[in-house]
Amino acid sequence: MTPTLLFAIADVEAVLLPILIQLGIIIVAARAFGILFRKVGQPSVVGEIAAGIVLGPSVLGRGFPHAFQAVFQPAVHGASTELLGWILTMLSQLGLIFLLFLIGLEFDFSHLRWHGRSALAISLAGIALPFALGFGLAYFMHERVAADVAPLGFALFLGTALSITAIPVLGRIMMELGITRTRLGTVTIAAAAVDDALGWILLAAIAAVVRHSFELGGTLLMVAETLGFCLLMVCVARPVLLAWARHSVRDGNVSVNTLVVLVALLFSCAIVTNLIGIFAVFGAFFLGAILSSASEFRTAVNRRLRDFVTAFFLPIFFTCSGLRTDVASLGSGELWLLCGLVSIVAIAGKFGGCGLAAWLSGYAVREAACIGALMNTRGLMALIVINLGKDLGVVPDSVYCMLILMALVTTAVTTPAVLRLMRGTELEPYIMNSEFIGGTKGRDRVNEETAASAHDAQC
Repeated sequence: MTPTLLFAIADVEAVLLPILIQLGIIIVAARAFGILFRKVGQPSVVGEIAAGIVLGPSVLGRGFPHAFQAVFQPAVHGASTELLGWILTMLSQLGLIFLLFLIGLEFDFSHLRWHGRSALAISLAGIALPFALGFGLAYFMHERVAADVAPLGFALFLGTALSITAIPVLGRIMMELGITRTRLGTVTIAAAAVDDALGWILLAAIAAVVRHSFELGGTLLMVAETLGFCLLMVCVARPVLLAWARHSVRDGNVSVNTLVVLVALLFSCAIVTNLIGIFAVFGAFFLGAILSSASEFRTAVNRRLRDFVTAFFLPIFFTCSGLRTDVASLGSGELWLLCGLVSIVAIAGKFGGCGLAAWLSGYAVREAACIGALMNTRGLMALIVINLGKDLGVVPDSVYCMLILMALVTTAVTTPAVLRLMRGTELEPYIMNSEFIGGTKGRDRVNEETAASAHDAQC
């Protein structure tokens, strides 16, 4: 073996060691915090983001700087700290692609035949109102936190960050609550999908404005390519893929060869939407959505993929988001007040816009409120907007921290709000029967209530 090859192998092992240490700590910490937050009525994802903040510069970096430096910023021969961070980021993005595919598999189109207009109205209202509020708030905050930044670019990015809903986080909350295939759940996830699709386009257009290179033709081309991809998948690919999916299931399981083909299809769709410019995760979601009607295939694939994606990939993404957040950037009482104001405006805009649109679309008050609470969830898209804004120089460190905390707060209030608002809606029996509430205990409670209602009716 040549000295050059030996040196290369040594470099690989030198880079691999800190990555393995980081992954081990991240996965264990994320799981521990996820379990802890579940015990206090929060979805696991909130605990995973909190784990990242605790492991990051905000807590571990301030309380134990040497330990933080040794674990997350180690000196490695042949590799920079940025390279190690890039590797974790790529792993987290792969996890999101798989998660969006699994969420798409749970998508139930049957309700959309009757509620598609409602989903569109909810999505548009849920973008317009918080964007307008965020745009106005940005001009109020500009001189205080971003005086060196162009006010228009700052306002556009703040408005966008406040106006989006995160399908990955929302989908995971809905999975834990067991409401993905309910009427309200389907309308909500459909509205969130439209929200995210519009968000990709809005984000690309705003980035072009900030770069002083906005071209209407380029944006319209991206829209046309997106519509073309969707039409091609629905009209041409869907019949073929559904036939293949149903043929691939044997005794309730899928083979390794089927999984290989599925992963290849998944990556192909992600590549196409990445090239279009609306990000890879949208292609993954759409592939899952068009396969969702193959119920046996859906169950078999979920059995194969869901646990590993949940245990390995997702904690990396949510924890890495927290690792990049430094609460010390909010160094004054005024900045903390502005941080609170950002979260209040974000909640009021999204909950108010989506809830009002749902109510005007014919949903009962509690149902509309549940939809508004679910749509208030942030996460992936917020993080994309925040990081892009930071990379372009229009989101200062203090505002970056405010927006990360906003994403955490809005996600944290979602589940408690839904649990309070669900009573009397179709969501209640599903949530009470979910693993989140306690499985058997929830089923017993639902059965007791059903029996009591039947007895009252007989009397």
